[in-house]
Amino acid sequence: MRADPSLFETTRCLCLASRRAARAITREFDRALRTRGLRATQFTLLAALHLAGPRSIGELAELLSADRTTLTRNLAIAEQHGWVKLRVDRHDARSRLPAITAKGSRTLKAALPTWRAVQQRLLGQLGREATAGLHALAGGPCVMPLHGLPSTTREETTA
Repeated sequence: MRADPSLFETTRCLCLASRRAARAITREFDRALRTRGLRATQFTLLAALHLAGPRSIGELAELLSADRTTLTRNLAIAEQHGWVKLRVDRHDARSRLPAITAKGSRTLKAALPTWRAVQQRLLGQLGREATAGLHALAGGPCVMPLHGLPSTTREETTA
């Protein structure tokens, strides 16, 4: 069977390219953060909890654009490591509020220089224009808008 030349344009598919790029970026962060005992998803989870404070699992899933089931599994692993504590919501005893622990904060802060080095290297590879486009497609600053903080001062280093 011969390839249909009219389908050649699909080799430039943005969906596939973005998925491949996301996996490549994740591998870079995972490889570097492994030296700190973290995966990229765990680093992001700890950063989100540090910045946003205790949130319901639903709110946290929305902030991270994560599936609730996957987030629940990641929270359980983080809790086993002592990075996160699941507290009972005082307004709804059925609900649990994940919060970063002191150990989680220390782990996050110790990993920050490693994360920052990978972030800067990848920003250099992507360039300012592609980075701005990526952030725009993601809907702005990742995790949540940080009220009261200037969005331009740390925009390039926001994961």
